[in-house]
Amino acid sequence: MEMENIIKLIQTVSDSALTSFRYVEGDSSLTLEINRNVVYSEAPEIKTSHVYVDTNMVKENAKTNNLTITSPMVGTFYCAKSEDSEPFISVGDTVKKGQVIGIVEAMKLMNEIESEYDGVVEAILVKNKDMVEYGQTLVSIRPL
Repeated sequence: MEMENIIKLIQTVSDSALTSFRYVEGDSSLTLEINRNVVYSEAPEIKTSHVYVDTNMVKENAKTNNLTITSPMVGTFYCAKSEDSEPFISVGDTVKKGQVIGIVEAMKLMNEIESEYDGVVEAILVKNKDMVEYGQTLVSIRPL
């Protein structure tokens, strides 16, 4: 087997869910084994969190026709790019559709959360570094 084909085969196996693969051609054989276990040098800190749903806010949004932005995933919410940066939004700010309102970190990936609406920020329902759930309301917006 040519080196180019071997490299393609290694890449294909690496991209798949396989943990081992064996290829035999004539007198030659190729065996690939992948250890998919992740080992951390230090154990991650585990915090328990309670999801708090402000039922008064939900009722208020229903009365006022406020729009909500929800988390598209489970992760850690950040209100700014870094600890030294200003928050992306504050209560009373006017936001435009597509404007970043926060970041949710999931599996070491930073995912920018964008506003789906034009409006005024009425409430920010999560704090910096809060654990958020899929579908949890992050921000309440009064439409313009």
